[in-house]
Amino acid sequence: MRALIQTIRNIAKIEDLRNRIVYTLFILLIYRLGSFIVLPGIDPSQLAALKTQTADGVLGLLNMFSGGAFANASIFALGIMPYISASIVIQLLGIAIPYFQRLQREGESGRRKINQLTRYLTVAILVMQAPAYLKNLQVQLPDSAFVLGGGTFFWFSSVVILTSGTMFIMWLGEKITEKGIGNGISLIIMIGIIARLPQSLLFEFVSRLEDQGGGLVVFLLEMVILFFVFIATILLVQGTRKIPVQYAKRIVGNKQYGGVRQYIPLKVNSAGVMPIIFAQALMFIPLTVAGFADSDMLTGFAAAFSNMIGFWYNFTFAIMIILFTYFYTAITINPSQMAEDMKKNGGFIPGVKPGRKTVEFLDTIMSRITLPGSIFLAIIAILPAFAQIGGVDSQFAQFYGGTSLLILVGVVLDTLQQIESHLLMRHYDGLMKSGRIKGRAGGASAI
Repeated sequence: MRALIQTIRNIAKIEDLRNRIVYTLFILLIYRLGSFIVLPGIDPSQLAALKTQTADGVLGLLNMFSGGAFANASIFALGIMPYISASIVIQLLGIAIPYFQRLQREGESGRRKINQLTRYLTVAILVMQAPAYLKNLQVQLPDSAFVLGGGTFFWFSSVVILTSGTMFIMWLGEKITEKGIGNGISLIIMIGIIARLPQSLLFEFVSRLEDQGGGLVVFLLEMVILFFVFIATILLVQGTRKIPVQYAKRIVGNKQYGGVRQYIPLKVNSAGVMPIIFAQALMFIPLTVAGFADSDMLTGFAAAFSNMIGFWYNFTFAIMIILFTYFYTAITINPSQMAEDMKKNGGFIPGVKPGRKTVEFLDTIMSRITLPGSIFLAIIAILPAFAQIGGVDSQFAQFYGGTSLLILVGVVLDTLQQIESHLLMRHYDGLMKSGRIKGRAGGASAI
């Protein structure tokens, strides 16, 4: 406790860090207040059916990412996910289309152009999603909830407001990144997830104290399991910083290694949380195609992939995460560049010839060590389904792994790492007595 108080005092002494933290909290407060502002023309007292619809399932996950704004029919109802989807599309285009590849190599000017194209694509996605959301409101809410009627003016004005709301959230995120602490977009998603935690925890606690809930012992057992899942998620997000050459050679079946202990800067989890973000975005497609329709219409394919505890949903989700882990690792780790840098610096791998043989060696290592990391990531991602099957409430089960917990852990580690860097630059002690906080790496840090 004394060390914590001293750390807070050190943070308060650094004016720049203190101002950045206050600014970040102020921007997040604006976002949270906006999530409770209901769309003009909708009676907020008649949203019970919408709240029931978003209590669980895929819509419940969407509602969590928006911090409850989806169920509140808020001006921020569509949240930041359209921007995330647009960013994913632009990243994929950077692999397949030479124009985007050229922009990625142009430095700061290319980055500004990519950001501009991402914004345009976000608006295009919003123009498609906003009418689908309004259609869902008409299906779920009674006619009396639309106090100004559901005519053309309401539709047009609401589409404009929903689109502007997401763009405003995106602007808030950029301001946090520029003048605050941490990655703004990531923090906005995280604060929406955290906002759902107290209510979910309280509901789970009350339900366990009921006659058929299992009592306090079951609740404590759930907390213990959640603690171990939390620790496992931290280990997964941090990954492995260095792979010994000797271990790497054992992986590829080469027993003839030297006794000198050397390291290759590779990670078991090089892709971070990006594969689960990619896969989750694609898993939303069946629901989007169904147009947020009434549950009676969600039959066949759409119904199977809207059931978050169903076999096909989780099996497909896990397979996609494994594939995207290999995909994202392939585009972020360049064995040829690593071999070239190693050669320029006079380094080499004992028993492996420089050049092409080194490239093949590194590529084989990455293929082997990525498999356990991708499987572990997939297991963490589908744990909420097992928690629900085990009797945990659907909202609280989302914190037993999945996208929500991975984002929560990753963003917290990244933000603490930035705070620690400010402290160390001013010659203060870090946040930990032993070692330094390790956040995510590369693109994963900016969801």
